[in-house]
Amino acid sequence: MANKIHVKKDDQVVVISGKDKGTTGKVLKTEPSTGRVYVEGANMVKKHQKARSQTDPSGIIEREGSIDASNVKLVCPKCGKATRVAMKVNEDGSKDRVCKKCGAVIDTVKKASKGE
Repeated sequence: MANKIHVKKDDQVVVISGKDKGTTGKVLKTEPSTGRVYVEGANMVKKHQKARSQTDPSGIIEREGSIDASNVKLVCPKCGKATRVAMKVNEDGSKDRVCKKCGAVIDTVKKASKGE
């Protein structure tokens, strides 16, 4: 069974621990199976890349490395503070992600239909 991560792709997050503590960025990619996320501008690693063809350059490139999902907090779009996320189930079966600090609805996940 896949693990749950409290952040999604394109969420704005802040890093709360590690060498990049305090860095704010957008989530580029999530890996629920390992519980890790890639945050824009955080945990930059150098990769030595070999040229795959004559036109491709070789060299050292910098890219984002993964961070454990427990080391990031979602930034609420309404109040602008780093917050935890609560799940609220509506009457129609859809779920809302809610800010724990101000109570604003961040986004809604629609209920999956059984026929599809």
